[in-house]
Amino acid sequence: MSEELYTASKSFLGINIEVVCSTNGVREILINKDHNSKKHSGLKQVSIDDSKLFDVFNQLEEYFKRQRKEFTLPLEIIGTDFQKRVWIELIKIPYGETISYNQLAIRLRDQKSIRAVGAANGANPLPIVIPCHRVIGSDGSLVGYGGGLDVKQKLLELEGSLSMSLFEN
Repeated sequence: MSEELYTASKSFLGINIEVVCSTNGVREILINKDHNSKKHSGLKQVSIDDSKLFDVFNQLEEYFKRQRKEFTLPLEIIGTDFQKRVWIELIKIPYGETISYNQLAIRLRDQKSIRAVGAANGANPLPIVIPCHRVIGSDGSLVGYGGGLDVKQKLLELEGSLSMSLFEN
């Protein structure tokens, strides 16, 4: 018997968000992308307020209205042990703050793993909820975001952590 997966999508501030949930929790958030039909065969389209989606769209709406700084959703996090360590550390970055990839590697007690940290950050299946957008370059530049750097900029501006000095020469 195949696993039941549910999906719905909605746009916030011009950002299209599609969510994939299993019966265990939120599994994937796609930003300005469509789900991979090979990866998610048998997806059942449901409405955004369907209970099978664990209130994710209400919480996202609160986030985009600046009424929510942390998410309280059941998550089904699928990844390697190392990726999960990185993603757990990402959740610890407070709303409105940013850190560099190097700082993230140091928090994981392995500064030499900076490239692996970057790769794990990029493989995050739950952006926004696991706030990988809060990781920036050591020089303060906006680098590497699966949803696009324009979306990363919007999210950081929304949270009030984007300094205009990032764009000055």
